[in-house]
Amino acid sequence: MNEADALDMVQYAVWVVLVASAPAVIVAMIVGIGIAFIQALTQIQEITLTFVPKIVAILLAVAVSGPFVGAQIGGFADVIFQRIETGF
Repeated sequence: MNEADALDMVQYAVWVVLVASAPAVIVAMIVGIGIAFIQALTQIQEITLTFVPKIVAILLAVAVSGPFVGAQIGGFADVIFQRIETGF
């Protein structure tokens, strides 16, 4: 394995992490912006109002997008194992 192979695997790993975490991050951003908008309109600055809906939304997003995330990580594992098997 040379530097190009190592760089290729690291780039692919970073891409898989970004793609796999995207559903939860996007849901957290949307819920956070919505809650911030509601807080700005109503001037309610309750701390738990920001955390509880975000946690529930992220858990639902992870539950719904679980097969997608698993497929991404499984595909990454297949590529890495194939490269190990063929000697890079």
